[in-house]
Amino acid sequence: MSRKSLNHLRKMKAAKEKIAVLTAYDASFSYALEQAGVDVLLVGDSLGMVIQGQESTVPVTVEQMIYHTANVIRGSDNMFVIADLPFMSYANAQQAIQNAARLMAEGGAQMVKLEGGAVIADTVEELTARGIPVCAHLGLLPQSVHRLGGYFVQGRESEHADALLADAIRLEEAGADMLVLECVPASLAKTITEQLTIPVIGIGAGVDCDGQVLVLYDMLGLTPGKRPRFSHDFLAETGSIQAALSAYVSQVKTAVFPSLEQQF
Repeated sequence: MSRKSLNHLRKMKAAKEKIAVLTAYDASFSYALEQAGVDVLLVGDSLGMVIQGQESTVPVTVEQMIYHTANVIRGSDNMFVIADLPFMSYANAQQAIQNAARLMAEGGAQMVKLEGGAVIADTVEELTARGIPVCAHLGLLPQSVHRLGGYFVQGRESEHADALLADAIRLEEAGADMLVLECVPASLAKTITEQLTIPVIGIGAGVDCDGQVLVLYDMLGLTPGKRPRFSHDFLAETGSIQAALSAYVSQVKTAVFPSLEQQF
């Protein structure tokens, strides 16, 4: 069976069919997510925290991302797979092209994700001009956590909200094929989703995005310490990993998740 394509995801947006996304880092979980009906796997640099025990995503390397992406690819047959370009691996366009090419050629990714607004639009243009699909990432940017001073909701003030909308439009114009919105008010996420023609995936961004993504270990209640308010422990209420994954997919597809308590 062939993997889902970008065209498939675009059709899902057009049909208002919700897209279920989860992070994955290895072959066994990749297989389990596929059995549960997940549409897209994100090999996130969140592995720095949930796999490696780092304090942030910053220490993750390109080699580590390639390794984990290849593992995820081997565990699944039909899900669309996105891989993060880690911190400072796309400081300029040429570096971004080289590292994105490695993630696709060596890791097997179908798309790369990078964080930032209009400032990276030129890099997005360079990548897409060379046939590299790009997922943009706006709102809370985990790779910039040291500059932001912590993990906070972004875009509450009207000026900042207008800037995020402008960034989203600019990135789509630059060729981005998908957008992740993290920790932004639900009303802003709804506006951005309606303005863009590309699929918009939310994480802490309300129910009106085209799809949802969570860190796998968060939604299974495995992450140590306090989990994000926008997450939910699906394992606690289902009793098995496979049932938890299926419940997540079902609740995303029916717009039950996220609830009002899980958005800003």
